[in-house]
Amino acid sequence: MTQHIGIVGCSAEGAALCYRTVCVEGAQLLGAHAHPEVSMHTQSLADYIACIARGDWQSVAELMLASANKLAAIGADFLISPDNTIHQALALIERESPLPWLHIADAVAADAAKRGFRCLGLLGTRWLVDSEVYPDKLAARGLSCLRPSIAERDEIHRIIMDELVCSVFDPESVAYHRQVIQRMKDQGCDAVVLGCTEIPLIIDDANSPLPTLDSTRLLARAALQRALADPSR
Repeated sequence: MTQHIGIVGCSAEGAALCYRTVCVEGAQLLGAHAHPEVSMHTQSLADYIACIARGDWQSVAELMLASANKLAAIGADFLISPDNTIHQALALIERESPLPWLHIADAVAADAAKRGFRCLGLLGTRWLVDSEVYPDKLAARGLSCLRPSIAERDEIHRIIMDELVCSVFDPESVAYHRQVIQRMKDQGCDAVVLGCTEIPLIIDDANSPLPTLDSTRLLARAALQRALADPSR
């Protein structure tokens, strides 16, 4: 028996990549075509963006909690959210959540430590990069974090919100991400966190100047391991 994974979605591309990873890599662990039971609930992305844009993280938390309650009602055993930005609101609902959550930055930090990285560049929305979601989780494992410059944050944010979440993949935007990652490498980073669940759609180990920490797939893999674990432990 495997546990039932509940996915609290936010943006379509990130949620879809996480779901596909659970299903495809689940088959590698369980056999052809097999994967744990998985359910997803997504509020309108516009509702999330409206709350985030005005800094209303309590309302973001309430949207997440509403999804959590619906997933609990249909039998999910635990929850993940393939959206880095909204993890800023997770602490506001963890106590009242009907189910436990896996934290995306925990999955990334664990993999970074396992692979022996020490200084990580961080890419993501301006909301995420300005926050302490990743610096806190990385520091807990003795890892340091380098954020993009203000101008770089703004441009990466524009690419994510105007292009990637809308399924637009522009070669110039790929080149821009590579340029930022190269600068981070020059400043001493030994890996880069793809801290937006859409960035892995345009950046990976094949085209990045630094090894990548793909937050979307790492979260999906952590969920698979949790789903396969003995729930009595």
